[in-house]
Amino acid sequence: MCGERKTSSAVNMDVTSTALLTGAACCLGAVALLVKAKSSTRAQEQKIQRARSKREEGFKQAAERVHQFKGEVRGRLRNKRGSKNNPEVLAYTLQSKLNCCTEVLLESFDQVKTMGSNKEGLLYGVPVSIKDNVGHKNYDNTCGLVMNLEKPEAKDSVLVEVLKKQGAIPFVKTNVPQALLSMDCSNPIFGETAHPSHALKSPGGSSGGEGALIGAGGSLLGVGTDIGGSVRIPAAFCGICGLKPTMGRLSVQGVTAILPGQKSVKSTVGPMAKDVDSLARIMEALLCDHMFFLDPTIPPLPFNMQIYQSSAPLRIGYVIDDDHTQPPPSTARAIREVKALLEKAGHVLVPYRPLHMERVMSELTKGTMADGGATLINQMSVFFFFLIFNIFKLILFVGGNIFFSESFPIISKLLLSLLHFRSVDNLWKNHVFFEEYTAETVAYWRKLNIDVLLCPSPGPALQRNENSLSWTMIYNGLNFPAGVVPVSTVTAEDEKELDMYKGFYQDAMDKCFKKAVSGGEGLPVAVQCVALPWQDELCLRFMREVEKLVKESTN
Repeated sequence: MCGERKTSSAVNMDVTSTALLTGAACCLGAVALLVKAKSSTRAQEQKIQRARSKREEGFKQAAERVHQFKGEVRGRLRNKRGSKNNPEVLAYTLQSKLNCCTEVLLESFDQVKTMGSNKEGLLYGVPVSIKDNVGHKNYDNTCGLVMNLEKPEAKDSVLVEVLKKQGAIPFVKTNVPQALLSMDCSNPIFGETAHPSHALKSPGGSSGGEGALIGAGGSLLGVGTDIGGSVRIPAAFCGICGLKPTMGRLSVQGVTAILPGQKSVKSTVGPMAKDVDSLARIMEALLCDHMFFLDPTIPPLPFNMQIYQSSAPLRIGYVIDDDHTQPPPSTARAIREVKALLEKAGHVLVPYRPLHMERVMSELTKGTMADGGATLINQMSVFFFFLIFNIFKLILFVGGNIFFSESFPIISKLLLSLLHFRSVDNLWKNHVFFEEYTAETVAYWRKLNIDVLLCPSPGPALQRNENSLSWTMIYNGLNFPAGVVPVSTVTAEDEKELDMYKGFYQDAMDKCFKKAVSGGEGLPVAVQCVALPWQDELCLRFMREVEKLVKESTN
């Protein structure tokens, strides 16, 4: 007995000693970097000011050109919805209201003047907004980071080059959160983007500028990126449609990744628009011989219009919850209502339960932070974040092991998963886990004989600085195509039912989530549609079916 006490005491001393040594190392590193940090702060502030001045000058020039070529622009920019959606609205109204753009692509005005030769393009004359990290010649891919300022791209990304080949007009770059990995949309360079209809809510992230701009009617089509829901989250929050295609279906050459080399959680570019047909249109335009030539690593699979336009009945799995994040009443109601509409239309719905969600979320976190956050900190290149992050890791070590393990089990496991792998062997085990998990999930689909999956979407829009990723990030890990479609709005009854919300774990995370979704009456509510890898057209076809049935039910 005495020996056991000594052993326990020794273990506690080891934990305490490790914590103290780690803290001391952080402090020594902080002192060593202090002088360098002070000297770099002023240079960073000057860079930020130049970037902001450049943006303001860009909007000023855009306003002058719109005034000069007003008649020509209105005549050439097609808008199938007939709204007043043109650069004039963006320049004079939306940017000042939402702060959703980082730069005006002034070349777009020259493109309008010379675009007569591209009349055969599938996107002829359509203005397209692109996320900040999608490369455009002569403009920065900042990712919201000061260190990336004043480093303009030498050439267009493959995506932008193909868009132009198809007659589209990239006209603005849109705002992102600092370092992209956030459900918010704010950075030290360009500030915070507002939600298009609710001042207290976030537009989502990391493609938040796209979501806000398209949601407010300032762009017909947009291109975002998605590593954990970064297309689907802002689309759902802002009441528009968004698709995360299968990774590898679209080229990412010239698109800046915040975690280059990270392979556990797959990132891809994806379209955003007001309706599903527009998503299909841009996918059809991008999946062309020109893209396959520019980037031969992309399988030459043209868009399959026959699958997209099919009307055959589907066998659909449906998810009410995932045993990790309990959906708020508005989302659960949306799933039930869409399920009923699909069944009434002749589709077969079968219950589906995502597998091993707690383990999956832990492995997803481990995979993205396998280096202990070193790449992210190097990307930020800011002394303050170096200090805070290392202190945070100390808190993770002590808190995850001692303070949270019994009272808040899910927080404890997520905190500990943020600590790095410490070996290549463990990283490879993480990759093997996702290979096996994907095979197991596909086998589950085959057992249920389902074609597609209906499941909760993020939202309604959260208050700022809150996160909930389990509904979206799992499909990045699986590399399944997934898209969101708005189907309803939050009702007063939903808000009343939210008072009874407890969550699965009933811990601090669930309490924060409840607070974050509250006060959302009138905000969009979406559902998520999922298909197996490389079946992007089927995913879009399912999204279109949901969209059509919802519209018919409300008319």
